[in-house]
Amino acid sequence: MASSHTVLMRLVASAYSIAQKAGMIVRHVIAEGDLGIVEKTCATDLQTKADRLVQMSICSSLARKFPKLTIIGEEDLPSEEVDQELIEDGQWEEILKQPCPSQYSSIKEEDLVVWVDPLDGTKEYTEGLLDNVTVLIGIAYEGKAIAGIINQPYYNYQNNEKQKLREDRSEAKAGPDAVLGRTIWGVLGLGAFGFQLKEAPAGKHIVTTTRSHSNKLVTDCVTAMNPDDVLRVGGAGNKIIQLIEGKASAYVFASPGCKKWDTCAPEVILHAVGGKLTDIHGNALQYNKEVKHMNSAGVLAALRNYDYYASRVPESVKQALVP
Repeated sequence: MASSHTVLMRLVASAYSIAQKAGMIVRHVIAEGDLGIVEKTCATDLQTKADRLVQMSICSSLARKFPKLTIIGEEDLPSEEVDQELIEDGQWEEILKQPCPSQYSSIKEEDLVVWVDPLDGTKEYTEGLLDNVTVLIGIAYEGKAIAGIINQPYYNYQNNEKQKLREDRSEAKAGPDAVLGRTIWGVLGLGAFGFQLKEAPAGKHIVTTTRSHSNKLVTDCVTAMNPDDVLRVGGAGNKIIQLIEGKASAYVFASPGCKKWDTCAPEVILHAVGGKLTDIHGNALQYNKEVKHMNSAGVLAALRNYDYYASRVPESVKQALVP
C-alpha cells in the first residue's frame, strides 16, 4: 500500500512517471508541427505550446496526488480546467523499492517545495537542437534541493534520423531501435540513477556554458578558467548531464539569467554523485518557497575539482554579481 512508503519516495516515484509523460508531450508537439511560439520578455526568452502543456501536466498531476505541496513552475499560466489526457497518475514502482534516506523519512507533504521547468532549453527546442532539451522537476526541503528528476525527451536522437521524431504511442515496448528518451532521477543520501557516471578526461579543463545568454561577464569568467575547450549549449539540465557523463568538467555561468527551476533538479543529480553546484561566490543555492526565483549570482558547478574552478573566478565578476 502507498501508505507504507514515505512521502518523499512516493513523490519521487510519481514525479518520474509524470516526467516521462512530459517527454511524450514534448515529442508530440513537434510531431504535430505547430510549436505555438510566443516571446515572453525578449527574442531569446521564448515559450512554446510544449512549455504550456507540460507545465499544466506536471503541476496538475502532482497537485491531485499531493494537494499540500508547494509547486512553483516557470510559466505564468492562467488557471483553467486541465484536459484529463494531460494527467498522469502512475508511479515508478522501482523507486518505491528503494529505501528512503533516514533524514527524510518523516518529511510531511506540506514541508516540500517542487520547482518545475517544463522545457529547459526552449530556444534550442525551437531551433531543432533537440538533444539540448530537458524537463526538470526538483524537490526541496528546508531550502535545500534533495531530490530531482530530469527527463531527456530526445535522448538517443540523432539529427540524421528524422524518423525518430514521430510520436510512437507504443514506445514503451521493446523494439529493434533504442528507446527514444530517458529519465534520470536522484535523491541525496541514496544516489542518482538512469545514466552511466563518467568523468571528464583527467587534466583537461572543458567548460560548458550558455549558448544564447552570453555577455562580457560570462566570457571573462570562462576565459579565467584557462579552458582547453568551451562547449556552448542550451539548458541547465543539459549542462549538468554533460558533467556527469564526462563531456565537460565545469559549468560556468557568470550571469543572473538562470532561475531556481533551472538548477533545483540538476543540482540534486550532481550532488548525489559527489559533485558541487553553487553560485559564483561559492554560496549554496536556496530553494524555500519565499526565495526569489532568479539565481542572481550565477552558477558554478563541477563533478570533480570544484575548488580549482572556484579559485579562478575573477574578483571583477564576483563584484558584479550580487547574491
